Amino acid sequence: VQLQASGGGLVQAGGSLRLSCAASGRTFGSYFMAWFRQAPGKEREFVAAIRWNGGVTYYADSVKGRFAVARDSARRNAVQNLVHLQMNSLKPEDTAVHYCAARNVPGAPTSEAQWDIWGQGTLVTVSS
Repeated sequence: VQLQASGGGLVQAGGSLRLSCAASGRTFGSYFMAWFRQAPGKEREFVAAIRWNGGVTYYADSVKGRFAVARDSARRNAVQNLVHLQMNSLKPEDTAVHYCAARNVPGAPTSEAQWDIWGQGTLVTVSS
């Protein structure tokens, strides 16, 4: 399985961005996919996750009501699967490198150590 994240950029506070994670290499029926982020000088933290089959979602308290994670349902049977992170009402403290991750066991833990497949990061910068 390979993950490719995209969509980062510079945005003003209050603005929106949509990140995408393209996953290829295997069918994703039993997978969970997640977004983590790492701000300068801080540890990587959990942002959101989704169960590919069924679409159940999970969010960190810091992003609830502002961010939404979703599958690209049009591609559910395609070789490449897409998961999006829609980020609204962005704040300067959301500035970080955002990573997508996947795991093929049940659950969406908030510890990065329990996710074994990672994509490269995409930088989100929110100016005040």
